[in-house]
Amino acid sequence: MIPARPTPWFRRLFAAHVRSRMRARFGAVRFLGLSQAREVLAAGPAVVVSNHACWWDPLVALLVTEALQAQGLAMMDARNLPARPFLRLLGAFGVDLSSRTDGVAAIRYAARHLDGPGRLVWIFPQGRERPEDPRPLGFLGGAAAVARLAPGCRVLPVGIRAVFAGSERPELLISLGEALDGGDARAQEQAVEAELDRLDGLLAAGEL
Repeated sequence: MIPARPTPWFRRLFAAHVRSRMRARFGAVRFLGLSQAREVLAAGPAVVVSNHACWWDPLVALLVTEALQAQGLAMMDARNLPARPFLRLLGAFGVDLSSRTDGVAAIRYAARHLDGPGRLVWIFPQGRERPEDPRPLGFLGGAAAVARLAPGCRVLPVGIRAVFAGSERPELLISLGEALDGGDARAQEQAVEAELDRLDGLLAAGEL
């Protein structure tokens, strides 16, 4: 396992860079459910679980964490960290997905971080980029194990979609759902699927 080296000043600087890039790339970035998620984090720690469909998703995780004013870490495939060491400064820690021992160490590491309000760990339980539409999403069990191990931890489901909505530039849609109790992987998966369906429904009704 590769531990994170969160560095607040670098994180603030990089987050400003990401916001600038997103303004240039997307016609809009829309958040649903931020206020509700802030209330959850004010009361205790949280594991954030979301789908992982595109390259932008880790940057979305950074922006949402900043918007929530949380102290966050993010789990990622250890193979991707050596080429991007700056991600450790943002709070990323690496796990060898092929090693059970490494997986256990990463779960314990994440749970230790979740020791009070305002602290979160972001996990993409699919383990790799996958299309948004096939169901089930195919969640692995790591996020559920972290949630079970961390006392008082809630689970925040997040659905992420990039869509073209009448403009030459896509819009990025991020929906944060109601917090879950406990650590059941299938329940987490269904909650994220529900957020993706929520976004689809709002798009179809023209209500975003």
